[in-house]
Amino acid sequence: MRGAFGTIFRQLACVSHCAGAWNCELAASCPYAQMFEPSAPAGSPSGLTDSPRPFVFRAVHLDGCTITQGKEFFFDLNLFDTRSPAIAYLILAFSQFARAGVGPQRGPAELIEVSRLKENGHPAARIYDGTSVLNRAIEPTQLCLRPGADRVTQVRIRFVTPTELKCGHDLAARPEFGVLASRVRDRLSTLRDLYGDGPLDMDFRAFGERASRVRLTRCSIRQVDVVRRSSRTGQIHPIGGFVGEAAYEGDLTEFIPFLRAARWTGVGRQTVWGKGEIDLVSVA
Repeated sequence: MRGAFGTIFRQLACVSHCAGAWNCELAASCPYAQMFEPSAPAGSPSGLTDSPRPFVFRAVHLDGCTITQGKEFFFDLNLFDTRSPAIAYLILAFSQFARAGVGPQRGPAELIEVSRLKENGHPAARIYDGTSVLNRAIEPTQLCLRPGADRVTQVRIRFVTPTELKCGHDLAARPEFGVLASRVRDRLSTLRDLYGDGPLDMDFRAFGERASRVRLTRCSIRQVDVVRRSSRTGQIHPIGGFVGEAAYEGDLTEFIPFLRAARWTGVGRQTVWGKGEIDLVSVA
């Protein structure tokens, strides 16, 4: 899905003689370059020197599904660029993507609706009705990172899609909370720096130290090996990681808003391919 979407988006947005966003003099104003090949900000955190894209797909619920003729299906695109989201380009790209065919057999489909979601995941405003764009200036959903009034001491997290967390120069074998919270913090800050109002104004080291005091009390994860094959180049790329659940105990109050935001952004490596999707199973 991501590969086909990128190919179609480039055909729509780029000039015909463009050799690539890195060498294009129009990159600063090109919707494709901003979406798929954004420039890395100076001083990016370790592991984020390859600038994160301003979107992630959420389509794991379609894995293994067969959609019969006449049936509807959906997927989500979480878009983080609040300054120039290029809604019209996105709708046109998805419409052409559907007509070109979806899935291994390239079954043709029709784009019938695009809606903005609320924080709870329910539709908030219709953007496209199958015929025309209703509103291009959609206000983004805002996620507050301030801790709530209620103290939280336990949380259980499900790693929905394969997840890889960097710990130093290596990959973490287990999702210790200090590592998880630090990678969430880094991703949110970098996305905000690139596509919002600048990096998070906080003491990163102190945040990480407090997170490291939260205990991993139960870990039920398994490693899965997943690969993707580029239909354009034929190359095979590994996109595996661990899935499962982990439970944590400690002073978690300040971290809950970050974890809720990470449900939208994903965490860890290769999030643009759908990796690192997490869900808060329980909070107490």
